[in-house]
Amino acid sequence: MIKGSLHAQVSSMKEFFERSTRVLEESDSGFAPKDGMFTVAGQVAHAAQTIDWFMEGAFAPGGFSMDFENMEKQVRAAKSLAEAKAWFTKACAAADAVIEAHSDSEWMAPLPPGPIMGGVPKMAIFGALTDHTAHHRGALTVYTRLLGKVPPMPYMDM
Repeated sequence: MIKGSLHAQVSSMKEFFERSTRVLEESDSGFAPKDGMFTVAGQVAHAAQTIDWFMEGAFAPGGFSMDFENMEKQVRAAKSLAEAKAWFTKACAAADAVIEAHSDSEWMAPLPPGPIMGGVPKMAIFGALTDHTAHHRGALTVYTRLLGKVPPMPYMDM
């Protein structure tokens, strides 16, 4: 029962993210509104990386990696929107595999103590992922408009 709900959350998150970013093209990969901000490719790579980070951290003996400096370097190395989108797709598939690899009782077990959602049921990471991904698709919607394009509605085809 819980697994079905978690799969549905990943599916919706992926669908809305992909709709929100579908008018972006490979030639937009390096666009950032201002120096120092993530590029289009970086925004997508960061969303993908965060899915991986949550999946790994939820069941890692030491909890979540706090090596944010290295994680940012990986994201800033993303130069191709196509590659970043492929990472996002792969991360969603990996999340579905992690869901299947654990029982409902494991998903109800608390996250390890610490600054990242410490003590809440592990299944709560999916709400955090949905919020995080929505935040970055919102940013990418702004990028899309700055590129002179019209972003589609994320929740329906029109």
